[in-house]
Amino acid sequence: MKLIHLSDLHLGKRLNEYSLLEDQKYILRQILTIIREEQPDGILIAGDIYDKPVPSAEAVHLLDDFLSELHGLDLPVLIISGNHDSADRLPFAGRILKDSRIYISPAYRGETVCIDLADEHGPVHCYLLPFIKPVHVRASHPEADITSYNDALKIAIEDMNIDPSQRNILLTHQFVSGAQRSESEELTVGGTDQVDLSLMAGFHYVALGHLHRPQTLGESGRVRYCGSPLKYSFSEADGDKSVTVVNMDGSGDVEISLRPLHPVREMRELRGTYEELTARSFYEGTTYREDYVHLTLTDEEDVPDALGRLRSIYHNIMKLDYDNLRTRSAGGELPDVQEELSPMDLFSQFYEAQNGMTMSEEQSAIVTNLIDEIWEVER
Repeated sequence: MKLIHLSDLHLGKRLNEYSLLEDQKYILRQILTIIREEQPDGILIAGDIYDKPVPSAEAVHLLDDFLSELHGLDLPVLIISGNHDSADRLPFAGRILKDSRIYISPAYRGETVCIDLADEHGPVHCYLLPFIKPVHVRASHPEADITSYNDALKIAIEDMNIDPSQRNILLTHQFVSGAQRSESEELTVGGTDQVDLSLMAGFHYVALGHLHRPQTLGESGRVRYCGSPLKYSFSEADGDKSVTVVNMDGSGDVEISLRPLHPVREMRELRGTYEELTARSFYEGTTYREDYVHLTLTDEEDVPDALGRLRSIYHNIMKLDYDNLRTRSAGGELPDVQEELSPMDLFSQFYEAQNGMTMSEEQSAIVTNLIDEIWEVER
């Protein structure tokens, strides 16, 4: 069985106030071309279909066009929601769409939808588990002690009662411990968003969404983030994007191959003096002028109207900053800003500063649950 694994489309995303709809239309057309060439038996889309829980009309139209094209290829399409999607809004008309073999998982209510695909070797059971938080699983398992994402995923998988003698695939949207993040991903509050790779040992392939860098986890090669189809932060500027093609044989062994994706505009980081960056010999013959760029000027003195003047050459400047003796000196006088700290870590520091002691395990568990529930309401 051949499957195409996609995730993290983030349709409707804006980056540094630039709309990426044109870029997304372009890359979806490439993906459709690859699908036509590969002729897979099914499509797996592992969450973050939209960039916001309430997407723009343009983003909805873009998804409608994409699904309509997939429907025309007469392929089963399996979709779950991610942390950026509304798990209740995304599956609108899902019961009608399934007649067209487009399966969108409903919000988690204690059960995981299983869709059976089949080839000449028999069935392949595909479990559609959308992004879940501890609060989601506690609602259906009030008696269980669920304080972390790992606890929640463990129970959700146990409830599937998978048959290990059959071929099983899991679609899910979580952060697996040991995986590499990018700057464009949303950090989950509470500091408990990581889940253990070992929980997924019973599946022949795990189609992950959530992290934007393509990567395979574990020695088996069966657990994979396909990554986002576009670069959504400059931390990914040096990476490549691709479509993951999964071939599964009759025993459940998988072989993964990649089809490269080429965006209409690249994302680049360029640095140098103003004179160097404006020299025709530097940018001529490149795509820099239309690419999304982060420019770092190394001039010791500020260049008057640098942004306006540079935009006459680099039309899509997303970020401009300086790196020189003055900025490095100023930076050294500032306190260490820990942008990666979660709300739980910040509250723990506040509590210790106020009370002269650290929180107990019981207090930490209470605060973690409260933060998790408050965040769920706000989302």
